Amino acid sequence: MNWLQTGTMIVHLFLCVGIVGLVLLQRGKGADAGAGFGAGASGTVFGARGSASFLSRTTAVLAALFFITCLTLAYLGNTQVKSSSVLDQVADPTAVPAAQGVQIPASVAPAAAPAVAPAVPADTGSAGK
Repeated sequence: MNWLQTGTMIVHLFLCVGIVGLVLLQRGKGADAGAGFGAGASGTVFGARGSASFLSRTTAVLAALFFITCLTLAYLGNTQVKSSSVLDQVADPTAVPAAQGVQIPASVAPAAAPAVAPAVPADTGSAGK
């Protein structure tokens, strides 16, 4: 994971928490029924129109940014990262050609280990006497 993908992931997580917080702060549609009898009038902090327009606009902005970070993470996750290691660039000379059906010359191929007969213990002649 590179630094751009990590940074985008951190911003994405903050946007998630922000959207959840803003949705929990908003009132439902049924909360307006009590406002006609004076129950909701004392709770307005953002003016006569209430907090609905401010919170809904902020939620919409955070949702748009969330969508953009989703697309960015999908794009960054789909791109191939080139390896900068020398060991990843060097191929094993015995494994690559054999996989493609190419014969390996005897000078390059590893020599087979000689077959060794298992050691048999010498008969001492005194066994069983």
